[in-house]
Amino acid sequence: MGTGLLGPDRVINPVYQQRQQSDVLLVNVICRRRRRSRGLFFSHPIRPRKSDQAGIDGVGEHRREHCVPESERRPRSVDYRKLRSTGNQSRVTTTGWRLISKLQTASCPKESAGAPCDGRKVGGGDSNKGKSKKWRKILQFPHISQCIGLKDKLDIRYGYVVDQQPIGRLLFRQFCQDKKPAYHRYNLFLDAIEKYEIELDENRIERAKELFEQYLRESSEVVDILNDSLISQCEERLSTGGKELFVEVAQTVKNFLASEPFSAFLNSFYFYRYLQWKWLEAQPVTYKTFRMYRVLGKGGFGEVCACQVRATGKMYACKKLEKKRIKKRKGESMVLIEKNILQKINSKFVVSLAYAYETKDALCLVLTIMNGGDLKFHIYNMGGDPGFDINRARFYAAEVVCGLEHLHLQGIVYRDCKPENILLDDHGHVRISDLGLAVEITEGDMVRGRVGTVGYMAPEVIDNEKYTFSPDWFSFGCLLYEMIEGQAPFRARKEKVKREEVDRRVKEDQERYSPKFSEDARSLCQQLLKKSPKNRLGCKCGRHGAKEVKLHGFFQCLNWKRVEAGMWEPPFVPDPRAVYAKDVLDIEQFSTVKGVNLDATDDTFYSKFNTGSVSIPWQNEMIETECFKELNVLGPNNTPTPDLLVNHTPPNNEDRGCFPFRRKRKQSARTREVPLSECYLQELSQTQSSEMPAS
Repeated sequence: MGTGLLGPDRVINPVYQQRQQSDVLLVNVICRRRRRSRGLFFSHPIRPRKSDQAGIDGVGEHRREHCVPESERRPRSVDYRKLRSTGNQSRVTTTGWRLISKLQTASCPKESAGAPCDGRKVGGGDSNKGKSKKWRKILQFPHISQCIGLKDKLDIRYGYVVDQQPIGRLLFRQFCQDKKPAYHRYNLFLDAIEKYEIELDENRIERAKELFEQYLRESSEVVDILNDSLISQCEERLSTGGKELFVEVAQTVKNFLASEPFSAFLNSFYFYRYLQWKWLEAQPVTYKTFRMYRVLGKGGFGEVCACQVRATGKMYACKKLEKKRIKKRKGESMVLIEKNILQKINSKFVVSLAYAYETKDALCLVLTIMNGGDLKFHIYNMGGDPGFDINRARFYAAEVVCGLEHLHLQGIVYRDCKPENILLDDHGHVRISDLGLAVEITEGDMVRGRVGTVGYMAPEVIDNEKYTFSPDWFSFGCLLYEMIEGQAPFRARKEKVKREEVDRRVKEDQERYSPKFSEDARSLCQQLLKKSPKNRLGCKCGRHGAKEVKLHGFFQCLNWKRVEAGMWEPPFVPDPRAVYAKDVLDIEQFSTVKGVNLDATDDTFYSKFNTGSVSIPWQNEMIETECFKELNVLGPNNTPTPDLLVNHTPPNNEDRGCFPFRRKRKQSARTREVPLSECYLQELSQTQSSEMPAS
């Protein structure tokens, strides 16, 4: 089960909508009578939501209200007599206070501060939208004395803090801009190189000349740390406009920044602010961290539902893995492998893990939410003939190649590439999801395992032979074929055929190509669907097989740097008013697991799973929701705030008003200064004396 929304298979019943409106009128009458009996003369009527409105939860209402617009769907009939005969009638026509509670739960949670109830999605426009009223208290910085010890536990190399940590990168740049303007120009130079690398091909030569004139001419901004031979090589190759033109120069600048400038950063209060963020990142994660919303679908061990982080308002998908079901199926190792692989991945083209925590009954993976549905739904259910045109198929194929490349470079073979597992986000970009069958391969090693989905498994997987990354390229070939043709290469849609017959076709039959395929598309599919991995495209370079695939003529028109940066405009953008999801009533409920008891021996496994926040996604969440911008405030003239000072009495700014005898508010444990060792105290005192202005 992926983390995206499953395709809706019903349209709204007009009879049900009429009944719902009458139910709401009845509720309003009940509300008014109860309020008047209590002496309340003002009441807010509950208004029925329009059928095309999205819910507060950002993923739709809990009934059959939000659907793909009729104009975009293939016509299909709905047998409402069947719905009535299955006993769902009472669930559809809910009345009275039960209706009130459902509407409130799905549309206006109490603790949502400033959350919209007018059909808008959470997370856009107002930065406080969807945040708890207490979000500042939840994310309050600790006193530096409580987190200075993290300095000895964390990786504090430039390559980690600046290159890999989003908040570390911002704080280092802020330090250079505020305190060392001479260093800041090198950061601007690196930014200019990044923009150059993703520039359109026709503009790159002109951009290269501008960049060289501004930064690399004699007496220019960064020439003082570069040797003459390196500058001469760049000048000679300016007319080529190559994407790798400034790679060596950029590396030289980074090496300089990693020395003296970064050492100065480590001795500044900007680094101590970084330690405060890392302390917040490491705080325990529980069910209270989130608000839970509607069920999106089912996974192997439990439900997948939408959730929202209380402190930031960001939406995610929560994949719940029931503890008893895991134990009954002996799936502990499988669950832990999936969690560890997800935690290791950081790519725009693979669903990422943001949090991992446990409740009394379940283990929870909090993942990127994908509101646009999966490719299987879009191939078959969006009107017209099944399948995509060549340009749209090329777009999705290119982004899947980037996702597979990232997995393979990390030594991970996916083993389940199929349309159901490729999900669309709000903007129309795709990500690989559901890494339950993925496995990590050490360098030079091979694995064996007959796992995957029938019709997408490579011949070597069916025959239970050893392999490395070859099955992913065969499955990718099946995916590309299905996107263009509108059906899988070895099995027609809804064809009733035994698994053995499908496996035989995969190993022996040659796929057939219709006029829908261009010459390049046909050539790429044929090379990806070779029966022998020795002859298959992408299988000759091990972990770097994606480079071979990218060079094929089918992708010749692409600027891969722009694709990897997510700057290629999607050919299709999901309708924000539509929800590509099954009705909750259509999602089968899990049966209760009986005969399984949890005991102390399971705690070791749970402790390995319950690791809380994942660093890079958590920091990106803080930046995207503007929590970083609002909390990362310094004192006057960029001086340290009281929580960054030691032996400093905080000013008493509490306004006691007309009640001078009122009890003082207790200082929270988080902001209290704690005793420090001599070495830490001396280090902080030196930094404090150098940063604070002379009195």
